Amino acid sequence: MDTALLRAFVTVAECQGFSAAGKVLHRTQSAISLQIKRLEDQMGQALFERTSRSVLLTAHGEQLLPYARHMLKLEDEARELLGHQRCGELIRFATSEEQANAYLPSLLPRHARRFPNTRLELSCDISASLVNQFHEGLLDVVLSTRHLPSSSGRLLGREPMVWVVAEHCRPDDWDTLPLALNPEGCLFRAHALSALGHAERRWEIRYSSQSLTGINPPVQAGLAMTVKTPRSVPKGCRIVGEAEGLPPLGQVEIELHCRPGHTSEALEAFCEELERIVTEADNAAVPAFGEALPE
Repeated sequence: MDTALLRAFVTVAECQGFSAAGKVLHRTQSAISLQIKRLEDQMGQALFERTSRSVLLTAHGEQLLPYARHMLKLEDEARELLGHQRCGELIRFATSEEQANAYLPSLLPRHARRFPNTRLELSCDISASLVNQFHEGLLDVVLSTRHLPSSSGRLLGREPMVWVVAEHCRPDDWDTLPLALNPEGCLFRAHALSALGHAERRWEIRYSSQSLTGINPPVQAGLAMTVKTPRSVPKGCRIVGEAEGLPPLGQVEIELHCRPGHTSEALEAFCEELERIVTEADNAAVPAFGEALPE
């Protein structure tokens, strides 16, 4: 059985669409459709139910899917064993700069010990942009905050969002709250402005940057306040307490997107290790990751 056809089949099933699968596999939609048609002809059964809005597996497709995944896994392992990947697999990983700072120091050494030849291409951006790039087939793994449910994102847990100021600052020091936030499209920014609006607090955005180097320094200097998770509070800063009068921000959901249609040992191990590190509750100051917080 042609594994190229099986890879197209698995990718369409996981992406729930021919166009999305084509982007992941770097092929045109028509080429993917042709591959699926050839596989269906070989199997003598329809594998997908196609409508104008969705692509769903038939009963025969659901039966084939676990076998196809297993066959692709064996092929990838055989190629790696026989030295077809001597230069090391490239993993295109993306997350926010905050999450990169929090998790990469632990993730990279652990993964490198098992797969010393793996090459990592790292991108940092706001989550909405990264998820779009993932769906376009430009990224292999994305760790993001959840904006809207998607077919590719798997929920890992939840963390609280908190107001952060310099250690020597108090919110009462400002009549108009000066903010340092990411640009439009950032979930933290949206929650901050919505909460302040409902609380009828005066605010202005003094500093706006996609990078930590544009956000953290003015906060650390006492020139502005920002929103983070407890794991990401920078040096010289503190979390604003509930008694200090700022409105609550709620929780942020963290999700993991992994490239469909490819099951190499290195990629699977990278995703498993990343999930393990993200969900570790190794900081007593942070609620157990994934634990529901009181409303």
